[in-house]
Amino acid sequence: MIERRPARKRTSAGVRGPGKLDETARVHPYRTVEERVARGLAWREVAPIEGHAFYGITRRRKSPVGILRAQDDARVKDLVPIRYGRMSDSAFKFYRGSAAIMAYDLSSQKWTPGHTQICGDAHLSNFGVFASPERDLVFDVNDFDETLPGPFEWDVKRLVVSFVLAARDRGFKRKEARVAVREALQAYTRVIAELAQMGTLDIWYTKIDEQELLNAVAEMRKDHGKGKAKALKSATEKATTNFDKARRKTSLKAEEKLTEVVDGHHQFREEPPLLSRSAMTQEYRDRVQKAFSGYRATLPDDRRRLLERFHLVDMAQKVVGVGSVGTRAGILLMEGRDSNDPLILQFKEAASSVLEPYVGASTASQHGQRVVEGQRYMQAASDIFLGWVRGEGGRDFYVRQLKDMKGSADIDTIQPIGLTAYARLCGVTLARAHARGGDAIAINAYIGTDGTFTDALEEFAQVYADQAEQDYGQLKQAISDGKIPVEAGI
Repeated sequence: MIERRPARKRTSAGVRGPGKLDETARVHPYRTVEERVARGLAWREVAPIEGHAFYGITRRRKSPVGILRAQDDARVKDLVPIRYGRMSDSAFKFYRGSAAIMAYDLSSQKWTPGHTQICGDAHLSNFGVFASPERDLVFDVNDFDETLPGPFEWDVKRLVVSFVLAARDRGFKRKEARVAVREALQAYTRVIAELAQMGTLDIWYTKIDEQELLNAVAEMRKDHGKGKAKALKSATEKATTNFDKARRKTSLKAEEKLTEVVDGHHQFREEPPLLSRSAMTQEYRDRVQKAFSGYRATLPDDRRRLLERFHLVDMAQKVVGVGSVGTRAGILLMEGRDSNDPLILQFKEAASSVLEPYVGASTASQHGQRVVEGQRYMQAASDIFLGWVRGEGGRDFYVRQLKDMKGSADIDTIQPIGLTAYARLCGVTLARAHARGGDAIAINAYIGTDGTFTDALEEFAQVYADQAEQDYGQLKQAISDGKIPVEAGI
């Protein structure tokens, strides 16, 4: 049931009063274990745990479609219909692209005042495998466009709601969705408790590698008994297959897929509107070329020198994601010793985080830096070429490798037991990321051991998934009424 509550007043800073963040946490003063436990327990006075079970709609709630449309002005006009086309595919796809709506809604609830570095858009499709600098596969959060210091539970809530919507999209039973959500929550709380007992450097060096992934599935097989053994064996085999596919996703493979040879040289294919060289005017190319040196300056010296061994050959506009469609994004073809030694980089516009109106502005000098520093803080291993730049016109960008052994779960074909195993993995991963970017001791003290946190967020996941489906219905109606331009099937 959706509880209706009166609207809360905004503070002069634009942050809703009862959930205002503890500003003293920004400087991370040293605290003893006892002080950190007391701090976490004090959060309960601000945001009672049982209150997380409810989501209150107020009469002053903004139109969800209006929140989305407000983002259109800063985007490439010709690409906006593709964004809405992708979001109109399903309630789950809509949810992936509507982080701004959920941020607005969560800001109307009571939240913990701790200062954890959070992803800001921690739905299940923003987790995956990629290569560490040591060329091992690791599993982690892999999207940080909205990252900021904020309430840790906002990430947890966004994650568990995504499992409900994905389960509904796949036609799973209600119980199967609840099992996946509970698995994610129990994994999160269990790992936070474990990390709260670990040393600071031990937390920092913790990572989830390929063997840990396989061990997680093996644990699921043990926990769920013989009745699920066959399905879990299939999940293990599929995971192994996905690892092999991820290893093949390199710059060389990307070059084969995305380029063609013209006059003896590789250049990107022309496949508009998703991939287009012609969309980049000469003026645009000149700006990118000029900004590239600024990006290189943000890299550590050894990596900057490594990058200088490559030269820029070509560039193109490339549409990516769901919610990101319409932001300025492109790819750069670099070559090292010859055309058989490619490096493909992606540059992507970084705008204001959707969390900023509620938790405060970033302390970074620009949004590309905000994304990169948040990513480095939360991830156990990050792309060696991850950097940022402010281009002409004041637009901010971050840069990374396009393909570096990246892979993710296939939600379109996943089965219930696979979704549950994946939920556990995401819960573990998010806990580890929050322990790096926040205070595991305080978070663990706040959560406690009586299961109230798990019960409350399990209920919230169902309630807010209902709300997301209603909002999705409003988008579909706006499209049907011709109020929103849409280009489907792209």
